Amino acid sequence: MEETRKSIEKGTMLPVMESFYTIQGEGSFTGCPAYFIRLGGCDVGCVWCDVKESWEAGKWPVQTIDAIVEGALQYPGRLVVITGGEPLMYDLDPLTSLLKEKGFTINIETSGTHPFSGHFDWVCFSPKKFKAPHESIFGKADELKVIVFHKSDFVFAEKHAEKVRKDCRKLLQPEWSKSEKYTSEIINYVKNHPDWNISLQTHKFMDIP
Repeated sequence: MEETRKSIEKGTMLPVMESFYTIQGEGSFTGCPAYFIRLGGCDVGCVWCDVKESWEAGKWPVQTIDAIVEGALQYPGRLVVITGGEPLMYDLDPLTSLLKEKGFTINIETSGTHPFSGHFDWVCFSPKKFKAPHESIFGKADELKVIVFHKSDFVFAEKHAEKVRKDCRKLLQPEWSKSEKYTSEIINYVKNHPDWNISLQTHKFMDIP
């Protein structure tokens, strides 16, 4: 048990809630085939989270990074998305280094609440009101994706947009259960603030697992 704990701390073993090959449904890589690695464990606590079962890391089997990468190699696509939970709770240097060795393009989806680690081709930073981001994420973010659940999220989005790089892509995405309420507001906002784009959860519209 102690050995496993130390391996998790070093990032050579990680709790994996699920891993699967699918089509990326949202953000800048919408429509791309991708292998998702969903790590268990999250301390952010979004009230509208659609994978709350991922929060408790101890519920999920711990895998070696070799086994995780071997799973990704079973499929023809070479885009990997590391998500959670909150993946930056772990040191992602070992996993991403091994994925790079095997020729993968690597994306991460993170709320940025922990110190940045890992070697990524694309960093999707999706800040949450429930826990402030770590300063290390702002210079790394390639995409700022803000989920609109409440009217105040537009101000929240702009506050974070001030801190990311100028070339960071800025996206507003309606929270699924509030999409009917806020989609038209998002459309109007983007039309009046053209530095923002819209992201939709196309996998839910298309029923892609």
